[in-house]
Amino acid sequence: MPMRLGRRGWALVALFASVLLTAGCTGAGAIGSGDGRRVLRVAVVSNPQMEDMQELAGEFERLHPELRLRFISLPENQARDKITQSVATGSGQFDVVMVSNYETPIWAANGWLHDLEPRMDATAGYDKDDFIPSIRDSLSYRGHMYAAPFYGETALLNYRKDLFAQAGLRMPENPTWQQVRDMAAKLDQGEGGRAGICLRGLPGWGEVMAPLNTMINSFGGRWFDPQWNAQLTSPQVRDAAHFYTDLVRDYGEPGASSTGFSECLTEFGQGNAAMMFDSTSSAGTLEDPQESNVAGKVGYANAPTGPGGKRASWLYTWSLAVPKTAERPDDAWNFISWATSKQYLKTVGERLGWQNLPPGSRRSTYEMPQYQQAAAAFAQPTLRGISQADQTRPSPQPTPYQGLQFVRIPEFVDLGTRVSQQMSAAIAGSKSVDEALEQAQGYAETVGESYRP
Repeated sequence: MPMRLGRRGWALVALFASVLLTAGCTGAGAIGSGDGRRVLRVAVVSNPQMEDMQELAGEFERLHPELRLRFISLPENQARDKITQSVATGSGQFDVVMVSNYETPIWAANGWLHDLEPRMDATAGYDKDDFIPSIRDSLSYRGHMYAAPFYGETALLNYRKDLFAQAGLRMPENPTWQQVRDMAAKLDQGEGGRAGICLRGLPGWGEVMAPLNTMINSFGGRWFDPQWNAQLTSPQVRDAAHFYTDLVRDYGEPGASSTGFSECLTEFGQGNAAMMFDSTSSAGTLEDPQESNVAGKVGYANAPTGPGGKRASWLYTWSLAVPKTAERPDDAWNFISWATSKQYLKTVGERLGWQNLPPGSRRSTYEMPQYQQAAAAFAQPTLRGISQADQTRPSPQPTPYQGLQFVRIPEFVDLGTRVSQQMSAAIAGSKSVDEALEQAQGYAETVGESYRP
């Protein structure tokens, strides 16, 4: 699996550097809070579980009165950009950064992150062996963990059990994509009414490309063949892209081209869609009566399969890492070890509700009686999906890369973003799917050339 920066990867780093030189590095160099406490700068994505983390931050500061947390919380696309800019250019803007299983091995290979394994081993009761093996492995480089998982996720097909019963429909445990389309057609209420399904259309390699990539894999498609020839105009990719675009345009939410994870979660949680294919991290919010209008009404089926029978598998983890440029790595580890510990999970359950535990990181989470009861609808499907996901074999066809919702090469930040913009434009109707794929193929060919001998 390539871990080097190709021509476009280094060009991207240079671009990030120029952006920072122009805009400045807000917050860099802050070392004190004015009251004698050391400030720990933590960059996170503004998803519900991370908002819970910030709500409980006072507990960490009580345990560490010498420290004060300063969170920089941004929507996913903005957070990715800002964190990547800081780490890739060595600006030292953050002490703790939120990264995924896409960035972690690449950044570790580049020497941008601290190896957390020694600190994990030296911290009494931390128990790194409790992490779900597929999650632990996805955050490792040469056998060492360079990030600690805050939560892990797979993808399930969420559906409204009450609406299915009213329509006389039964959700299969292992639905096909064609069955999903047929059910969406029957449940869609047309313009101004409830959507048959909510799917992401927002540009971003971690937004629309996440579910679309899994559909491409399930249709037998791939981004590159083993010789790094681009494959985005292959029949399998064309079929998947047309299917996804037609599904969301025919039976999806209004304004789908500007809908990402957070927007889909809101739409489905407010009862505006009958189905949603997306991350299992949404389940806790959907089952919280204070946050969701559909709590107790949601069923969870396995990710759909494509024409060849391959499931649209998904493996992802939002995790916490320490950049090599962090001013106080020991302080950073103190925070990470707290936020990814068994005790933190217990605190979330006791203070915020057991259904709100960050899922998919530790096996012991699924042994807690309180969580088993509160998350009975989705806990075991989530654990099963995460445990079975194999990011080393994304497609039925051989590939030179790893990754299920992404292609784990440094250039994918740029490549995936460019392709996502093309696909979002197709969803919006401003260009055809074939036109979008032709342009995407050109982007991929340029990247593929840099990996050929």
